[in-house]
Amino acid sequence: MASRRLAIANDLRTQISSGRIKAGERLPSEAQLAARYAVSTPTLRNALAVLQGEGLIEKIHGRGNFVRHPIRRITYVGGGHTPDAHTTTDAALRMTVRTTHLPARGDLTALLRVSASSPLTEFLCISHAEKSPHSLARIYVPRDLAPADGPGESALRKGVWTRFSELRPPLAEVQERVSARFPTPREAATLRISSALPVLAVTRVATDAAGRVVEVARLLLPGDRADALFTHPTMSGDRRTEG
Repeated sequence: MASRRLAIANDLRTQISSGRIKAGERLPSEAQLAARYAVSTPTLRNALAVLQGEGLIEKIHGRGNFVRHPIRRITYVGGGHTPDAHTTTDAALRMTVRTTHLPARGDLTALLRVSASSPLTEFLCISHAEKSPHSLARIYVPRDLAPADGPGESALRKGVWTRFSELRPPLAEVQERVSARFPTPREAATLRISSALPVLAVTRVATDAAGRVVEVARLLLPGDRADALFTHPTMSGDRRTEG
């Protein structure tokens, strides 16, 4: 049924591109679409998965399938620059931040060079375009370097990383590891993308002049809207990028 799946995807794609189905509009239910195209529900879902992978539609749990608003592209610029200065410059993007205190575990102990159960603060940052998630980042810092009252509204206006830069010691080295992979089920659900859509994953480790790791940031940028450009560092010290 591959040809049928693609034919349905092509028809819906044409309706979206022509404006017959507008951005933000909810598609008919899967049962209605399956009846309209005279196919089984699995075949219809496979057709919708094609459009979801292209970034044309998104599935919102409990609400249905919606046409995405035009995707804003992200260019992540490395080289010791702060991530949000280059991923959320569009005024139409807004960011939400959730703060969690947790013990160091797993590979965070090696990345932050701390012992297991050392107190950390995690900031989950999700940027939104209109009502759709656009990208996400998880920032981990030693508890003693985290703002006592969390990022707060002023940090959201100025940029989370800018606020951290004001509180932490000057950086001497930034290491960035970039890879392309498929999202985990949880990541795909958070970003409302297909689990078959590759993402650009950036792990950023920042070290101060004393050799202490003061921040680990993990950025996740959907591949249908992400570019990466790495430039020379603007700080004294070194930067390493691994592919």
